[in-house]
Amino acid sequence: MTPSFHVLNTAEDLHNHIKDVRRFLAPKLKSPLKAVVILGSGLGALAENDAFDVQERIPYQQIPHFPISTVEGHAGELILATLKGVPEPATIALMKGRFHYYEGYTMQEVVFPLQALSYCGAETVILSNAAGGMQKDFYPGALMWIDDQINLTGTSPLVGMNPDFLGPRFFDMTSSFCKELKKIAMNYAKEQGFKLFEGVYAGVTGPAYETPAEIKMMSLMGASAVGMSTVSEVLAARHAGMRIAAISCISNLAAGMQGKDLNHEEVMAMATNNRVGLRFQGLVIELLHHVLA
Repeated sequence: MTPSFHVLNTAEDLHNHIKDVRRFLAPKLKSPLKAVVILGSGLGALAENDAFDVQERIPYQQIPHFPISTVEGHAGELILATLKGVPEPATIALMKGRFHYYEGYTMQEVVFPLQALSYCGAETVILSNAAGGMQKDFYPGALMWIDDQINLTGTSPLVGMNPDFLGPRFFDMTSSFCKELKKIAMNYAKEQGFKLFEGVYAGVTGPAYETPAEIKMMSLMGASAVGMSTVSEVLAARHAGMRIAAISCISNLAAGMQGKDLNHEEVMAMATNNRVGLRFQGLVIELLHHVLA
C-alpha cells in the first residue's frame, strides 16, 4: 500500500522517499532524464505516438511511494521514452495519468511524482488537462495555451516543511510559464492551420463541476478555463526551478454556457477525439523537439 504523506514529519523523510524513486528509476534510464509530460484526462494516447521509442512501461503501483490513479482516463503508468530525430539521446517521462486532490490524496502526494522526477534530472515539464471553457469564442475541442493561473483550491502543496533540496521557501510566480515555448507553440499552430487560444486557467478542487454563479465569478476574475488539476503541479515545478509549458483541451463549455448538464463521459469523448488528439500530440512533440535540441 502506498505510504501516506500524512506520516511524513520531516524533510529527511521526504528526501528519503524521493531518493527511493531515483534509485528505482536509475537502472531503467538509458539516457539522462530531461523532461516530464503529464497527460490529462483522455490525453494519454500521446504516449502511443510513433514519434517515441519506448524504453520502459512502469505501472505506478511498482514505483516506490507513488500514488495510484483512480479516475477514468488516467491509466496510471509511467512511460520512459526517447524522441526520434533528436541528436543527443535524452529520456522523457510520460505520466499517463495524474493524481487529484479530490481523490483523497494530500496536495503533497499529488505533486510528489513531479518533485521526484525533477530530482532525477528533469528540467522541463509539459502539463496538459481537459478543462471547461469560459470564453465565448471557445468551442469543444479547442486548445488553449495557459499563460497564467488562479489557484482556487484554497491550499498549496508547499504548505508545511520546506526542504532546501526541493527549492526556496519563497519564490516568484510572475513568469511561471515559458514564453519561449509559447512562441514555438503559436508558430506551430499557425503552420498547421489551427488556432491555439491563450488564457488563464483556474484550478478548483472538484469533484463537482462548478455552478453557473461560480463560472461568472471566475470569468470576472479573468479566468478563461477551469479544471480540477494543474495549479498545484505548476507551484511544485516553479518551486523546483523547472521550465513550464501547459495546455488545456477545452472539452466543453463551462456550466451555464451550453444549456445542458456537464458529465465526465463528454469530457472524455472530446479529449479522445481523433482530430483534437492529433493536434495536441503534434503540438507537444514539437515542443519536445525544441526542449531536447
